[in-house]
Amino acid sequence: AFIVYFAAVLAIGLVFFFKSKGTGEKDYFLGGRKMGPWVTAMSAQASDMSAWLLMGLPGVAYWLGISDAFWTAVGLAAGTYLNWLLVAKRLRSYSIKVDAITVPDYFSKRFHEADGKKVILTIASLFILIFFSVYAGSCFVACGKLFSTLFGLPYVPMMIIGAIFVVIYTFLGGFLAES
Repeated sequence: AFIVYFAAVLAIGLVFFFKSKGTGEKDYFLGGRKMGPWVTAMSAQASDMSAWLLMGLPGVAYWLGISDAFWTAVGLAAGTYLNWLLVAKRLRSYSIKVDAITVPDYFSKRFHEADGKKVILTIASLFILIFFSVYAGSCFVACGKLFSTLFGLPYVPMMIIGAIFVVIYTFLGGFLAES
């Protein structure tokens, strides 16, 4: 089942690689802004909650009890809803208006940074680089632990295989493949 899943995901990555080849960075990073709000929202949530929902929330339930896990899930759902309600539409509409592709680019253009001074862009980029590196690393750790437990294989090779798989399909097809 996992081999079929891996093959299907890699095939999706290849399809969108060839489909978006030569169409520009907006198609690669934003899917040409053609994705509907539901697909975009679900993709964002799947990426945001990946290892946490797979291993973290069950760990909270095991360690602290189902009640704590329930209230953690309620808090996550409320925060997600408020993000969609208060942030998502405004972020999308203004990023279209100023032609921003990334969040650091959005902040830079939103606060009218001068061309020579890219302080906000640099700080936002550093935050993303540092904290998403840690987040991605924790996702790779969760993947390694899951596969190691499921298949009885050594943890480090399973983590490396999982990381290579995710990096390949994401780099191949960009946002459309990831979604």
